[in-house]
Amino acid sequence: MYAADARHDRPSLQDKLQHLYTLRSGPSIDLTIRPDYYELLSRLGNPHQKLSPVIHVAGTNGKGSTIATMRAILEAAGYRVHVYTSPHLHRFNERIVLAGQEINDDALEALLDEVTGLAAGLKLTFFEITTALCFTAFSRTQADIVLLETGLGGRLDCTNVIEKPAATVITAIGFDHMEFLGDTLVKIASEKAGIMKESVPCVISPQTDPAVEAVFANRASELQCPLVRGGHEWISKRQDGRMIFGIDGKGVTLPLPSLAGPHQISNAGTALACLETLPDFEISEEAAADGLRHIHWPGRLQRLPDPASGWELWVDGAHNENGAQALAAQLMQWQGQDGKQAYLVLGIMQRKDAVAFLKPLVSHVAGIIAVPIAGESLAHTPETLASVLRDTGWEAPPFAADIRQAVQEVVKRGPQGRILIAGSLYLAGQSLALFDEK
Repeated sequence: MYAADARHDRPSLQDKLQHLYTLRSGPSIDLTIRPDYYELLSRLGNPHQKLSPVIHVAGTNGKGSTIATMRAILEAAGYRVHVYTSPHLHRFNERIVLAGQEINDDALEALLDEVTGLAAGLKLTFFEITTALCFTAFSRTQADIVLLETGLGGRLDCTNVIEKPAATVITAIGFDHMEFLGDTLVKIASEKAGIMKESVPCVISPQTDPAVEAVFANRASELQCPLVRGGHEWISKRQDGRMIFGIDGKGVTLPLPSLAGPHQISNAGTALACLETLPDFEISEEAAADGLRHIHWPGRLQRLPDPASGWELWVDGAHNENGAQALAAQLMQWQGQDGKQAYLVLGIMQRKDAVAFLKPLVSHVAGIIAVPIAGESLAHTPETLASVLRDTGWEAPPFAADIRQAVQEVVKRGPQGRILIAGSLYLAGQSLALFDEK
């Protein structure tokens, strides 16, 4: 975890989150963390066993957007929805949505006190404690369904204690967190496949590697769980300014999702396919359409207030190669629409592969400016980032002291075009906070 995970605008909550920040963590994942985590859940009354039907979501890219789309559609259909996602952009409260509302400060602080008190004497991580807190909050507030995102991986993720979810979802697999999950797509997919459960339907987003599809097919065969795969059992595509979704031989024409980017057609299709697997939830075509028009998921190809007349300012939390490929597709689409040049304001964490992230993007941008991620000691400084890029043979980007200065520098260059801030969810959160001040 990073420093931003433990920041809060309420001082007492800030102190308590900072304390959690200091708890046991390390460079690898192993089952030795599990006994103490299960003990904490036991002391809390096993809240994970008292939840409404759960949809458990893993994957490398698209988890949050897929969950946001499911939430929007379910709420449009009149259902009360709990949501657990990570990380957050501004405040920790964003991670826990109780029946449609972010957990408030008083409830969060009371639960933190309760859970940390019961955790005395146990060796636990930040994410284990906050996940136990989430389960406790969900078990005490009535809702119709729970949308649960894995923190990292799947097989050994501490969200993976739900024995019988209503459905599981695995979004696009790519290279990320290789120090934890393995250095091949097959190894990464195998970890994600750990959320699949016997006889529980699993919805799979379209994958680019047949070997990844084989991992999921083999696991589904072992568990006898129905597999609902993008490009096989279901499809989604853009056609004539609308979205076509088809499953089990049936098709429907819907509005495009409100989230920008060609990749959101796939994420929306994944969400719709998952909801189709839930026999106890009625989703009308009207509710699906209404939900697609009103998806709320900040920091994902989100347009910010324009920095100068004629310029467009966008922010995206993409931070790995797959995310960069999705951004490259959007940049190509924009270029084809109006021919405007695009500039990249880049900040990235040290654990991320900066070269792999930039490789899909460099041919689609007119320039790059490197910036620090304020307050994050584990982020590349602009100087180290320039050195990394210089070692690849690329021209080192110029530096800026902060995001605002970088944007101002691009605007001076003209002609009017687009500015894309990307490379880290933490940078995206800071960008939203900065330009919200206007």
